[in-house]
Amino acid sequence: MTQLSVAIVGGLHADARRAAVEALLAGVPGSVALHHDLSTATDGPDAKVVRTVRDAAGLISTGETPLVNDCACCALREDLVPELERFADAGLTRLAVVELWDSVEPKAMAEVVAASGLRLTSVITAVDPALLLPYLGNGDDLADRGLAAATTDQRTVADTFARQLEYAPVLAVLDSEDADDEDRALLSQLHPTAQRVPIRSQGAPPAFQGRGELRDQPRRTRSPERTAAPTAPPGSLLAAAFAGFDVDAAAAAQHPASALLPTDADEHGVTTLVWHRHRPFHPERLYEALEDLCCAAARSRGRFWLAERPDTLLHWDAAGGALCVESVGPWLASLPDAAWDMVPPVRRAAAALDWHPEHGDRCQHLVFTSPGLDRDGLERLLESCLLTDAEYAAGRAAWERLPRPFDTFLEV
Repeated sequence: MTQLSVAIVGGLHADARRAAVEALLAGVPGSVALHHDLSTATDGPDAKVVRTVRDAAGLISTGETPLVNDCACCALREDLVPELERFADAGLTRLAVVELWDSVEPKAMAEVVAASGLRLTSVITAVDPALLLPYLGNGDDLADRGLAAATTDQRTVADTFARQLEYAPVLAVLDSEDADDEDRALLSQLHPTAQRVPIRSQGAPPAFQGRGELRDQPRRTRSPERTAAPTAPPGSLLAAAFAGFDVDAAAAAQHPASALLPTDADEHGVTTLVWHRHRPFHPERLYEALEDLCCAAARSRGRFWLAERPDTLLHWDAAGGALCVESVGPWLASLPDAAWDMVPPVRRAAAALDWHPEHGDRCQHLVFTSPGLDRDGLERLLESCLLTDAEYAAGRAAWERLPRPFDTFLEV
């Protein structure tokens, strides 16, 4: 019996994603790839999600599953785990590659696979460096590009791609002739902690080239000899596929309170500015500056503090010229001591690293990354949005009486 490993490969860069999947199928004997096509997810109540299963030689089987609650991603979750469990129970498949459809984000699928008890060993986002800036600057709705995963999907190309990129600890980077040093520097600064492994374009995938359709048929029998562990050099895509994955650690690395944000950098015309202050924003001045701040960088994110709501930790998430602001709960400094035991250790550790004797973990920690970033101008604009000395000295009671323009973002 062979223990099944599951590797998730996603990303809006479809050619890079397919190249990564084909490299894994070719490199791991007996491996399979599962893919759910959500391209008809917005066609109405009779829409179907089409599942294909293939190996390095071609198509093995196809099947259809109906939408669940008008949600293609929900249908994917309902259908994916039983398929993976079937391969695990057979004991002949070493690696199942879950190739996500274009706009499906890896976080939700990783948590579904891990919660089922299956052995999730990797989450990989495939990237073409030459397409980084065009995708991060694309504020189009997914629905307008035919990429929505449900009729109610309101995400944009830019914010979806940013989350795909930043969640995965492994980036499969296409060896693109169109990519230059600026593109590679942008990728490095957007996700500096990621392991980057090179992949080459494989051309059209063989999955649809020669075996015809075998609808809902059981998997062909394999001899155990074909499922022996591959020899994979350290740093290769094959090694990354079996390296292991911790969904809790991945979630903590993205949560605004404990996120592993990029650090200051300046290389090949690409700059990352980390702006960190222990004074609250004036809500009206920040609100008036939002358009300029959102357009100042290809990508910006972090956590921030508004004077009129001093106990609320706010998340800043901007890409494609659009900003999402949301409340992610209280600052730790606003909680009673008894509540700290209910806070995850990683959150307490992150707060301790940034603790202020007066304000606790309340702070501005925003990161802006972009080619051609006007660092000095951006810093001046951000500084102008903070409380002045006189406003700060007026104290918390005065701050809480300030206007609340961000209620429109927070639906209060």
